Amino acid sequence: MANAADIVQRRQRSEFQSNIRQTLSTAIKGKPELIPSILQLALNDAMTYDKATKSGGPNGSIRFSSEISRPENKELSAAMNLLEDAKKEIDSYSKGGPISYADLIQYAAQSAIKATFLASAIRKCGGNEEKGNILYTAYGSTGQWGLFDKQFGRTDAPEPDPEGRVPLWEKATVKQMKDKFLAVGFGPRQLAVMSAFLGPDQAATEALLATDPDVERWVVKYQRSRETVSQTDYEVDLITTITKLSSLGQQINYEAYTYPCKELMLPN
Repeated sequence: MANAADIVQRRQRSEFQSNIRQTLSTAIKGKPELIPSILQLALNDAMTYDKATKSGGPNGSIRFSSEISRPENKELSAAMNLLEDAKKEIDSYSKGGPISYADLIQYAAQSAIKATFLASAIRKCGGNEEKGNILYTAYGSTGQWGLFDKQFGRTDAPEPDPEGRVPLWEKATVKQMKDKFLAVGFGPRQLAVMSAFLGPDQAATEALLATDPDVERWVVKYQRSRETVSQTDYEVDLITTITKLSSLGQQINYEAYTYPCKELMLPN
């Protein structure tokens, strides 16, 4: 019976995730200009993690007005508003309770990343959406999200995280970026692969990162990967990094969003 219950719960969570992805994909498709802000929203929510105290991380605290209004977050309000609207729709069909902001923000980042991957495939097919979808489905990274999808059941923080834990990325030096990434367990490789999360102009960000010898080789590696048909190295490494980032310090409730099934009345 325990195994049967586990199967039912996994199916419930999988179906809910599928609906969430559809809602977020539609919302993002309507506001593609907010993709950089959605990515940075997820990054900044997670980068409050402090290893020493095991506090902060991707816990949805950025939703609080006092945190979203901080200098490093003040340009992210439109992205947060978009997700607030998406949350209302998601909660309206959820059978297992409202989605946490912590999950919502990280899954929005996943949808935004997928949108950029698909857009790249379409560009490589001369703008042909049908061929681009085939390219992304056949050679893209859709099968690499398994571990990310399992990390579903984050708990929301009851209050804002402490100030001063997240840099203003657009004005930070490469050393400051490296130091912050190192503080949460990442190195130059992860900094380079997450260049799209650090500001609205990825090319400008990468030009800055390339001034540092430790980061430059990774910047070049991922730029070259994005020029290939499948951009496999870039996509896989980005998915691996966002998966780790999205669960920093979090205790995942693997039964979240599940709900009791109706009992079947069997004939005597």
